[in-house]
Amino acid sequence: MEAMEAVLTQGLILSIMVLGVYISYSILDFPDLSVDGSFSLGGAVIAIMLKSGHSPILGVMVALLSGGIAGLLTGILHVKLRISNLLSGILVMGILYSLNLRIMGKANIPIFANENIFYNFNPLVTTLVFVMVIKISIDMFLKTGLGYTLKGVGDNPQMIKSLGIEIGKVKILGLMLSNGLVAFAGSIMAQYQGFSDISMGIGTLVLGIASIILGTSVIKRVNFVKDTTLVIMGTLIYQITIYFAMNIGLTPVDLKMVTSIVIILFLALSGLKNKESRRGRGNLLNVKDTKLIKKLS
Repeated sequence: MEAMEAVLTQGLILSIMVLGVYISYSILDFPDLSVDGSFSLGGAVIAIMLKSGHSPILGVMVALLSGGIAGLLTGILHVKLRISNLLSGILVMGILYSLNLRIMGKANIPIFANENIFYNFNPLVTTLVFVMVIKISIDMFLKTGLGYTLKGVGDNPQMIKSLGIEIGKVKILGLMLSNGLVAFAGSIMAQYQGFSDISMGIGTLVLGIASIILGTSVIKRVNFVKDTTLVIMGTLIYQITIYFAMNIGLTPVDLKMVTSIVIILFLALSGLKNKESRRGRGNLLNVKDTKLIKKLS
């Protein structure tokens, strides 16, 4: 029972990260590799903040802001310097690796003895509250004019550009939101596991994409269920699958192999031959959404 509670808690924490990846990958159609560094950045920031005697709440807020700045850098490289989205993410990921080492001073910082955000609270309940607040906030944001514009930039940038909207600024905003959420998740994960490690963000984008595909493509869609809910469900199912895979006799040494096999199976099930399925998203805009954007512009 305790083991399953731990799996669910970690799955919920990672679902915050996946929601961030959902904004960049599914909505903006931007495979942002910088999230690998942003996740570790969140862990590095919270570790230093707690070691310095600051409150956990302040720490996670600073981590959120730090992730937003990382996303800003990725956006500037792509929009202003016209570097490809993939290369922009790789460059920022490399920058963040060195920066995270500078922040922590070493590869691993234990924070077991420091008061954290789970102090005197049940980790599963606390994490569930965070996830619900973030999910509802994203759903509300995507219903605003700016949210529709963000979806439009990823779905039909030429149409948005024809309305006189500067799509570069919208992309940068989306990347800041995405990396901010990823760094926030990293700060929560570091507090839950009791340490921050320089390599804790490796594979973040792959894990995020696999969870998104599982949630939005493999799970049968129901009209009233929002994509954000499906993404959370996909992350939890993914984590539970990994948990059971590791309990059939495999060792932690096999974790990367098991993870890769599970992702391959999910990708195969999603029917990636279809172009829209491969991109991990459907048609985000309809006629009503387009009219709203025109009205707001």
